[in-house]
Amino acid sequence: MLERYAQRLSIVEINTSFYRPHRRTTYERWSACVPPDFRFSVKLPKAITHERRLLHCSDLIERFAAESGGLAEKLGAVLVQLPPSFAFPGDLAERFFEDLTAATGARVVVEPRHASWFSAKVEAMLIRQQVARVAADPPLHGSGGQPGGWPKLAYFRLHGTPRIYASPYDQPSLARHAANVASLAMGGAAVWTIFDNTMHGAAVENALQLRGLTS
Repeated sequence: MLERYAQRLSIVEINTSFYRPHRRTTYERWSACVPPDFRFSVKLPKAITHERRLLHCSDLIERFAAESGGLAEKLGAVLVQLPPSFAFPGDLAERFFEDLTAATGARVVVEPRHASWFSAKVEAMLIRQQVARVAADPPLHGSGGQPGGWPKLAYFRLHGTPRIYASPYDQPSLARHAANVASLAMGGAAVWTIFDNTMHGAAVENALQLRGLTS
């Protein structure tokens, strides 16, 4: 399935890593069956983000880095999705992003879901650490629908509107997003769009439609 997918699309987000670890050999197998320019993003385990909440997790980071390192140069990004109850923890966040970037050697993107992460102070920290903030649809907060943080990477996670995980995006919505992608790319950003409206199979269809609008 991944081989067929990679013939039409150029990125994929590995979400299962959030729930359970994968062997390095599994990542190596995935890497071997896609073209050289294909890229993966890998979601950080919930043991780090939701259970330890970024604290005292150097052992888990090292394990994740060793496993996902099987993707080699095809590891394009690491996704850090935080629970809605997790307020910005100050210096802990900056130290965590430093450690994660050093361990994985990959670009880091964060999807915060607490309002305290959407401030000028946090924005400055993310830019300093070269961490991109996810643009989510539907957004939970005012600026959450547009990319934030490090401007050289724009990472969209489109969950479906109005029914999250279920609703497909119509042609006008995709056309608007395609124009946004083009504008960001013209400004020098690498742009990722992940469709998470997978409940009824709309994600792949929307991804192919967007590919047609942006190619």
